Order: sequence, then C-alpha cells, then structure tokens
Amino acid sequence: MMEKVQRFGGAMFTPVLLFSFSGIMVALCIIFKNPMLVGSIANEGTTWFSVWSIIEDGAWTVFNQMELLFVIGLAIGLAKKANARAAMEAFVIYTTFNYFVSGMVKYFGSFFGVDFTLEAGGESGLKLIGGIKTLDTGIIGAIVISAIVVYIHDRFFDTKLPDFLGVFQGSSLVVIIGFFAMLPVAFLTALVWPKLQIGISSMQGFLATSGIFGVWLYTFLERILIPTGLHHFIYTPFIFGPAVVEGGITKYWMAHLNEYSQTTEPLKKLFPEGGFALHGNSKIFASPGIAAAFYFTAKPENRKKVLAILIPTTLTAVLAGITEPLEFTFLFVAPVLFVVHAVLAATMAATMYGFGVVGDMGGGFIDLLAKNWIPLFANHKGMIFTQLVIGLAFTVIYFLIFRFLILKFNFATPGREDNAEEVKLYSKKDFKEKQAKVGVTETGEPNSQYLDRAIIFLDAFGGSENIEKVNNCATRLRITVKDETKVQPDAAFKAGGAHGVVRNGKAFQVIVGLDVPQVREQFEKIL
Repeated sequence: MMEKVQRFGGAMFTPVLLFSFSGIMVALCIIFKNPMLVGSIANEGTTWFSVWSIIEDGAWTVFNQMELLFVIGLAIGLAKKANARAAMEAFVIYTTFNYFVSGMVKYFGSFFGVDFTLEAGGESGLKLIGGIKTLDTGIIGAIVISAIVVYIHDRFFDTKLPDFLGVFQGSSLVVIIGFFAMLPVAFLTALVWPKLQIGISSMQGFLATSGIFGVWLYTFLERILIPTGLHHFIYTPFIFGPAVVEGGITKYWMAHLNEYSQTTEPLKKLFPEGGFALHGNSKIFASPGIAAAFYFTAKPENRKKVLAILIPTTLTAVLAGITEPLEFTFLFVAPVLFVVHAVLAATMAATMYGFGVVGDMGGGFIDLLAKNWIPLFANHKGMIFTQLVIGLAFTVIYFLIFRFLILKFNFATPGREDNAEEVKLYSKKDFKEKQAKVGVTETGEPNSQYLDRAIIFLDAFGGSENIEKVNNCATRLRITVKDETKVQPDAAFKAGGAHGVVRNGKAFQVIVGLDVPQVREQFEKIL
C-alpha cells in the first residue's frame, strides 16, 4: 500500500515542476510593469506595458489551467502502459465530467444548492475549467478523475474486442467506459461538493488563524515526511489547493503580488495565509549550515572529497530548492539529525511568521528573489531584512547543533567513516561490456552519461528480470523488484552517482538528483 501511495505522490511532481518557471516569469512581468521599480516607461498605455502584459498573459497559462495539468500529468506518471494515450483519455474524460457537472447544476441547481447564475470565481463555488463553467473542485477533482481514468486505462486498454468492433477498442473503449462512469461521478460531485466547499471554507478560516503553531506544524510535517515521499500530500493542498485560500497560495500570491508590492501595509495583515509557504527558507538557510557542519567534522584527509559532494548538493538545495540529495547524504547514517532538521526548519518558519514574514517561499533562492524580494523590496524591505537576519541566524544554529551532535554521538556523516564502503568505480571497458550485455551500443550522444548510470542501477537491482515497476519523482528513481534479496548494497548504487537508497521491502527509491527523468528514460530503454 505504501508503495502505491509513494508512486501517487511521485506522479504529482510531473505537473508541479512546471510551476517554478511560470511563477518566475509572472513575477518578472509584474516587476517590469511596476512604475515604482522601472519608472514611467511602465505606465499603463505605454508600449512597454503592453508588451509585458502580453508576456504575462502567457506566463499565467500553468496557473490558469492547473486542473488540466494535474489530470494529464498524473495519467502520465501513474499509467502502467501507453502513458501518452492515458494522458489523452484523461483529458477527454475529465472534460466530459465537467460538462456533466455543469449541465446538472445549470438545470437542477436548486436541488444541489448551487446558484448557477452567479459569475464564476469568488464565493460562488464555480469556476471556468477549460472554458466550462462548472463546480470548482480544484486539483482534488482533477486528481480523483485522473486516478479513475488510470484504473480504467490499465484495466481495459488491452481488451480485445471482436473484429467488427475493433474501432471501439484501445483508447476508444477507455473513453466509452469513462463516459458512462462520469455520469454517477458527476452526480455525486454535484450533490456532495457544495457541502464540502462550506467545510473547506471553515477549515481555511481555522488554519489561517491558527497562528504560529499552525505554521510550525505544517512545516514540520512537510520536512519530516520527505523520506517516505508523502510530503507531497502535505504541501500540495496548501500551495496548489484550497487548504487556506482559494486556488492555492502560489496562484493567489501571484495574482495579488502587484497589489502587495505597491502598499506599505504589513503583508502579514493582508495575507496571513502566506505563513504556510515559508518552508523554502529551510532549503536556503539550513543547507549551508548543515554542509558546513559536515565539512568541519570530517577527517582532515577526507575534507576535499566531502567538499566535492557538498558543493553541488548544497547549491542545488539553495538555488533550486531541491534538498533531497543533501538530506539523503546523512539521513541513513544519522536519522536523528533528520528529525532535528525537521524541528529546526519548523521553528525557523514559525519564528519568521511571528516576526511578520509571509509570501510564497516554498522554492529556492531563485524563486525567492523573483517572486518575493525584488518586487517587494521598495515597500517591504523591513520584512525582507527581518527574514534575512532570522535565516542567517538559523544557518549558524544549524551549524552549531549539527556539529555538536555529530561529535557528541560520533555519527558517521560524510568523511567520518572508519571504513568507507568499497565502491567499485566502473571503467570504460566495464561500461562497454555492460552495454553489450544489455544490447546497447555506444553512441557518443549527450545522454550517454545517463545511460551509463542506468546500466549501473539496473545491474545493482539484479538485472532486468528482477524489475517489476519503474517510476520517478523529482529526484528519486522508484523501483519495485520481484526479489529484494537480489538487490546489491548501497555502494553499488553510489558507483552510479546515487546519493542513497531507500529500502522498503520490494520497493526501492534511488536518490538520483534532478536528472532522474533522463536516467529513468535510459533505464526503461535498456529494460
């Protein structure tokens, strides 16, 4: 069951990865359209303003079509066969679902307790999704429908019909079954969702007013669940869903960023919900402190080797906001440090919130600059300096606490191992032999480095005959094997550049890094 949940969480990363670039582009457009920052050239009606408005309209694509992206992205990530066709089927069936819901609340609105004459948006509970005025089920509805479609797809896509009905098999059969399945699903949605919207509204009010403890608990859970892969289920309803604000924190923040940048009123008063998007600060400020503790507690003769590991992983965490390569470097040798990390990260976010820091700060430093510091600096530099001071203070706190615990309990963090694992370094000859073994010839193409790593990982898993399922999230290659006893020790995976391996019965997660999609592609090719 855990493997299925983790696979589902990993699949959600397919659309989530698109939001970072879109958010940066929207933020840049807002910056360049603000006369306070770039002068009178940005006044409304100028050519400059019009050009950046056009660019901004395009940058909003991902946010405005969020539901469609999750429907398609989840189908790609979850379907066990013919993923591209599953994505098409999911789009068609989800659109059908919304047409059904729209018609039901349009003609029988009084029965369902919905006033269809209201404008979409606001407190109406309605939204335009793909041009259809329907109930605003957000990404929750998209996830549920996509999951149903994937089940139908995996169950019936390969069903062989009689020859005279052949035109109705494959994707056509999936869509036919989905069409009729959506009728009762749409009815239940129209019946139940308006009531749930009332409950969600109440929950939003509670969480938004839960203060410092609510921010602490949210951030703690978001960090502590990273090893399980379940942290996606914590932040997604807040950042992209309706947990505390309509449409999710990211979309709401970007929609009001121009307004916030031009007012001097405290942002915590205007947008208290922004406290639930401060978890990125631990990526930016904690990572250097952790890395420094590892470096200064390593044996002197090993420090150069440790530095070679820490520099790329720390930069990845600080700039891109992907902390797993760094965290998994020490998670398995000293789990207690990860618990301390989660507690400190939550305390940092709660402290910042207590001093008035809010915003959309779930990513790395690039996101922070574009979506917060640059557009807000003119009128909210006090908040930014407060955030910076608290963040740097926690960098020092992280360093001191981690250094103390590592030395006190003699944790075998990088560079402190008494007997480092013997890691076989593969030569060019080894690669050629393995490539020949799996029927792959050397091409000299740029992706050959991914192919080399994939070959090492496949060999470490016991070969292609031992592979049951293949999936990935943002940084991890997720594999289900037939016989876990055939899987080699972690050292075999580290020879391919892995940062670590999570083992849970037959389910394995290889911590690859940000190039995991390319490694997975080569992995599946040689299967």
